[in-house]
Amino acid sequence: MSYKHLYPIEKMCSVLKVSRSSYYRWFSGGPSNRSIENSLFTDLIKEVFDLSSQTYGSPRIAEQLKRKGYKISKRKVAKLMLLNGWRSKLKRRFKVTTDSNHRYPVCSNHLNRNFTPKLLNEVWVSDITYIRTAAGWLYLTTIIDLYDRQVIGWSLSTRMYTDQTIIPAWKMAVSKREITESLLFHSDRGIQYASIEFRKLINKNTLITQSMSRKANCWDNAVAESFFKTLKAELIYQHKFTTIEEAKLAVFEYIEVWYNRKRLHSSLGYKTPKEMELEFYKIKSVA
Repeated sequence: MSYKHLYPIEKMCSVLKVSRSSYYRWFSGGPSNRSIENSLFTDLIKEVFDLSSQTYGSPRIAEQLKRKGYKISKRKVAKLMLLNGWRSKLKRRFKVTTDSNHRYPVCSNHLNRNFTPKLLNEVWVSDITYIRTAAGWLYLTTIIDLYDRQVIGWSLSTRMYTDQTIIPAWKMAVSKREITESLLFHSDRGIQYASIEFRKLINKNTLITQSMSRKANCWDNAVAESFFKTLKAELIYQHKFTTIEEAKLAVFEYIEVWYNRKRLHSSLGYKTPKEMELEFYKIKSVA
């Protein structure tokens, strides 16, 4: 039985306070253009949101859709995400692993919070954090180039010894990028960075100047700290690793497949670290 047999059109329009012409236009016209557009964008937003493992918020999703040729504001993305109950995974605080209680000499803070160098291989920063697994703790050491924010060297170990943390990470970094100009290497005052073994390694190259944060001042190494906060929020806190090998594989995929090559970085104008690196070499080749 149709609605018009139960409720006359005139009465429904009167109760709903709409004209009969508006009702018939709606009835025969189907969904509005805005409704169709919102439905399309909702599907596209969900696709990007899921591909980011539900870590992207509205700014990054809007930028990703613009890359695909869709014109949409981050405000509209935020509105549609709110309507669907989609929220990026929040960052949580994490403990630092710095052991600065040692008698090794420390270096001055030559970086002085200048986190925007003008060249690739001008400033590298490093830090160490921990990852919990059911089989025990893992320690992740990273080296990041401040110009393109790319993780160029990293290592995972079950101990905090110098030869298992910063040294393999350093060897990976220099295997990827040759040091031919002056390089500032900045870290906290941890024993791994102050050790004789590591200082002897980097002092072989006179182009390298070592720099260290002031005591108990995490802001002096903010970029390295920020990477770990992102890693913890987007990967570590979302998984319960059963084995060490499982954690190692997940970290490898996050750094080498996702973070360096695909993740849009806000401080890079929503470019990926790899895109920033390629742009640098392209400009350099033309100059």
